[in-house]
Amino acid sequence: MHPTPNVHATVHAGRAVVTVAGSLDMDTCPRVTETTDALTLRGQTLILDLSAVTFIDSSALNMLLTLRQRVQAEDGALELRGVPRQAMRVLDITGTRDLFDLAEKTA
Repeated sequence: MHPTPNVHATVHAGRAVVTVAGSLDMDTCPRVTETTDALTLRGQTLILDLSAVTFIDSSALNMLLTLRQRVQAEDGALELRGVPRQAMRVLDITGTRDLFDLAEKTA
């Protein structure tokens, strides 16, 4: 069991940035979901900064796919920023990489 990840959200005109640090797995993904569920995403861009994430598993992938569906349903956009190598490998292995808008860490 991993400790709860550090999750921080900031909202600016037209976009929300959620920064996540630590492991994302079945024990820790609910914290990220709670944070993103509290955000109004209609027509906004949600940037999920994963540059400080150390590990993701299939639960994290499922969370990302669910979040993608929600953002699309609310006419918003989802950007994954600073995706670490291990997480990128999970996206590649599962064939889901092309489903996400990926960006480097810089704003």
